[in-house]
Amino acid sequence: MATDYDSPRKTDDDPAEESLQELQTRRADGSSGSLDVDETDLAESIELPGADLSNEELSVRVIPPQADEFTCSRCFLVHHRSQRAAGRDDQQICLECAA
Repeated sequence: MATDYDSPRKTDDDPAEESLQELQTRRADGSSGSLDVDETDLAESIELPGADLSNEELSVRVIPPQADEFTCSRCFLVHHRSQRAAGRDDQQICLECAA
């Protein structure tokens, strides 16, 4: 069955037209717009930048530099030799740092 998504949506669940006084009392009440947030779950899920990580171990495999790679003397990143700036024999600088 085809659905026309541009047509206005009408449902029977919509409340009937409310009076201006009812809307004003609901607005003045103020509790209708507040959210109930459980702050204890939120605080446990956030990790602070200064957290103690002394008991954590890293397991990273370090690969030595390859023959076709160089380390930029400005940004200290390892790049392929095709990214080396031309005319810089004394210092190996990548194209991004040379620009």
